[in-house]
Amino acid sequence: MNRILKKVAIVGGGPAGMMLAATLDPLLYNVTIYERNVALGRKFLVAGDGGLNLTHSEEIDILKTRYTPVYFLDKSLNSFTNQDLTNWFLKLGVETFVGTSKRVFPIQGTKPIEVLNTLLGKLHSLDVQINKQHEWIGWQDNHLKFAHENDQISVESDIVVFALGGASWSKTGSKGNWLSLFEEKGIKTVPFQSSNCAFRVAWKNSVMTNDACFYMKNISVECDGHVKKGELVMTQFGLEGGAIYALSSEIRKKLSDSGNANIFIDLKPDFSIDQLKDKLKKEGKQTVTKLLKEKLNLSDAHIALLKSELSKDIFLNIEQLAEKIKGVPVSILGLAPIEEAISTVGGIDIEEVDKIFQLKKIPNHYVIGEMLDWDAPTGGYLLQACFSMGAFLGQNLNQSNF
Repeated sequence: MNRILKKVAIVGGGPAGMMLAATLDPLLYNVTIYERNVALGRKFLVAGDGGLNLTHSEEIDILKTRYTPVYFLDKSLNSFTNQDLTNWFLKLGVETFVGTSKRVFPIQGTKPIEVLNTLLGKLHSLDVQINKQHEWIGWQDNHLKFAHENDQISVESDIVVFALGGASWSKTGSKGNWLSLFEEKGIKTVPFQSSNCAFRVAWKNSVMTNDACFYMKNISVECDGHVKKGELVMTQFGLEGGAIYALSSEIRKKLSDSGNANIFIDLKPDFSIDQLKDKLKKEGKQTVTKLLKEKLNLSDAHIALLKSELSKDIFLNIEQLAEKIKGVPVSILGLAPIEEAISTVGGIDIEEVDKIFQLKKIPNHYVIGEMLDWDAPTGGYLLQACFSMGAFLGQNLNQSNF
């Protein structure tokens, strides 16, 4: 006697939706992905423009601490770790390597489109149906309603999973304009905000021209007691780069509370103030700028920051300068527009879903991926979480259908 397969509708064909479809047991489920674009994985390809950073190689217990809010994604990440992800890709024929920054990439020469095609091949082997150019526009009599080729289509399904993404990279179709559809169902949402984006600074002194761009490596940034090491890029607009991206959550909170966020940039994290003072002792008629370059190996970028944010008197006072090198004060005034952000926070409030991402107010409807209100820095953490959430939900649905 043939088993009747349950119908699963996955709304959104990004990493979370594709991983879910690849995890669901084809002997239990008839799976269809509904995608608004002409192809799946458009944001996945955009993420690969600078090298497809699939995940990060650090120990899973450390990796889990990179996410906000703490603990929300722990079960997903434990269930499908970064090592599980690289092993999964290897079984599909996608070899990876760990870069110098401990980020994980496909081996050199492997193009993002090749990785995407491998994923699509996996879905094809599982008989996953893919309906493109189907834009979800709400519910009709508890059925999903889609716009497709000037028509409206009603879809009935046993299980619905939303994987619509956030509001970043709108050119890929990820606009976040579905918030009101959930609000109409009484589901609490959080307005989208930029994350992993440039932060606006009104530089105090005119060292920044329209086309100026200064790169600073091996620094640390502190905000509200949280410290992150990495690199920064200083532009006329403000600051961006891995070190400040990792403090997005703390900076957004400060901006929300008071309208500005004070950060402190340590240009020599491995030196104490006393060591800096000793190194900066003048010999002969050396200028302060020359001392900074020769004794501390500071770059033009470091010096541009000091000259922008410090008064001339402090810059020329070795005692005070040494203290400021350990914490250049910078006031953050705002976020870059969502259109320019790498990712977003906001979406469905996490209190609206249970431990396996089922909406508490709509049974058999689930939400996964960036459309939930969680955050992570760049470095492979965003993609890892989306893959883990898809795999975790798929594993749970497989177990619950026996």
